[in-house]
Amino acid sequence: MGPLHDITVIELGGIGPVPFCGMVLADMGATVIRVDRIGEVGSGARTAEPLLRGRRSIAIDLKHPEGVAVALRLVAGADALIEGFRPGVTERIGLGPDECRQANPALVYGRMTGWGQDGPLARASGHDINYIALAGVLSMIGPAGQAPIVPLNLVGDFGGGGMLLALGVVSALLEARGSGEGQVIDAAMVDGAALLTTMIHGFRAQGHWSDERAANLLDGGAPFYGVYRTADGGYVSIGAIEPGFFAELVERLELNGDLPGQYDRSRWPELRKRLEDRFAEGTLAEWQAALEGTDACFSPVLSAEAAASHAHNVARSTFVDIAGVRQPAPAPRFSRTPADTPEPPQPAGGATNRLLADLGMDSTEIAGLRDRGVVG
Repeated sequence: MGPLHDITVIELGGIGPVPFCGMVLADMGATVIRVDRIGEVGSGARTAEPLLRGRRSIAIDLKHPEGVAVALRLVAGADALIEGFRPGVTERIGLGPDECRQANPALVYGRMTGWGQDGPLARASGHDINYIALAGVLSMIGPAGQAPIVPLNLVGDFGGGGMLLALGVVSALLEARGSGEGQVIDAAMVDGAALLTTMIHGFRAQGHWSDERAANLLDGGAPFYGVYRTADGGYVSIGAIEPGFFAELVERLELNGDLPGQYDRSRWPELRKRLEDRFAEGTLAEWQAALEGTDACFSPVLSAEAAASHAHNVARSTFVDIAGVRQPAPAPRFSRTPADTPEPPQPAGGATNRLLADLGMDSTEIAGLRDRGVVG
């Protein structure tokens, strides 16, 4: 099931955004074959690695010419390939776009890097924090007058990286169905992270955004869009941007007396203090009872464990248990071709024999490849 049930994707094993892309495509029903390193065989079960769910795993030594030949046979029967090596690496081992598209002219070849396939930094090392720093994202996150706060690796690795690579793959697959030709996708996390800030650039162009942190509408500067501590040490989030929602918040909080105007920036510190004091008077559970489900734009700040057991998430099955590991369910949802519950991750090389047999190899050929260290 799933809208991509007739798509086959080869994923060259890696970490971070490429496995996330492979997971998203597999969640949507694609057959994703992950090519793992032969040295990973025997490393144990991967049930605690949800990013690797829903795949078949074949272990191949891609430094061995026969291993590259096996990979190209897989490519010949696939619709797409995704990889996350530095520019030029797959070309050096014989699995670059030219070799793969010679084996399969309609192949969509998705490349995921931090800096992109070209440019002065293309071959430099880096991680999420570096890419979002150069994209201008990191400078926006954190309190005023202090260093930027290091966020989770969601903006670069997953939002600006793996998610956009998945969109690129699906877009190119749609185009290939009409043209009969594949193409190469250059997905860079620095590009994707920058793209996610498009609205902020619009605010800046209109004079509505300052480069000073915690001085703007959505960066913690506005007192009606922020986080407050409760009497029992919990936290609540408030997002009452619209005047009507802010009015409901004020009413439900029973904030009496003269209150600063919502958009009077000169009195934001005063308004923040009033909100801080009010939320400090009740426990998290009390504020949930008073505000949750209203137009005050309220939510409790939950841990990962608490989020999975919240009534709304339970009702929607937002989290699922797979092989004893609680994890987010596939998203988004489809009315006619819903995604199945993903299969748990396979051990490295768990489907090697089956996949080689699907390529037409008999047991003697497979044993020979294994004996020569080509596959595991």
